Amino acid sequence: MSDVRLVVGITGASGVIHGIRLLEELRGRPGVETHLVMSKPAERTIVEETTWEISAVKALASAVHSISDIGAPIASGSFPTAGMVVAPCSIRTAAAIAYCNADNLLTRAADVTLKEGRKLVLVVRETPLHKGHLKALLAAADNGATILPPVPAFYTKPTTVEEIVDHTVGRILDQLGIPHELSPRWGEESLRTRD
Repeated sequence: MSDVRLVVGITGASGVIHGIRLLEELRGRPGVETHLVMSKPAERTIVEETTWEISAVKALASAVHSISDIGAPIASGSFPTAGMVVAPCSIRTAAAIAYCNADNLLTRAADVTLKEGRKLVLVVRETPLHKGHLKALLAAADNGATILPPVPAFYTKPTTVEEIVDHTVGRILDQLGIPHELSPRWGEESLRTRD
């Protein structure tokens, strides 16, 4: 087994670049194995929001699983992983995960991640949030998920969208204990000079 085996889910919420950039950052790292599962709306959003081809996104992962393949290895708790990231995570998917509605491979893999006590990071991409959204996110958190909205940090003084995305991807990797150098950290010398 790889040192780190990670499941990456991409849903149709806006912000698919977060999941793509995560896969891109992990691609080719020694000892890291990624298992990708995407929803059909994710494929549509990739086309709408990026210049990436679906096949190129899939090529970033070590393994790709169909969302309808509930017999895939990542559907079983006996398949060891370091955890799972859903980036971006639609509210629909977050609610399905929160309430154990494991009717496809993405939500099944997330449910398995929680039941096995592994790290599940939901990069929830929606705003504003109404009370029903908040209740679903609270239920997901109560079940053990980490809710990590892609909120930019301005102390790094980002000048590009890529820097903003990299900061969020860095925060995701921090949650999983995976080292990176995607963005400067508060208090480090590499921070741009403050005004």
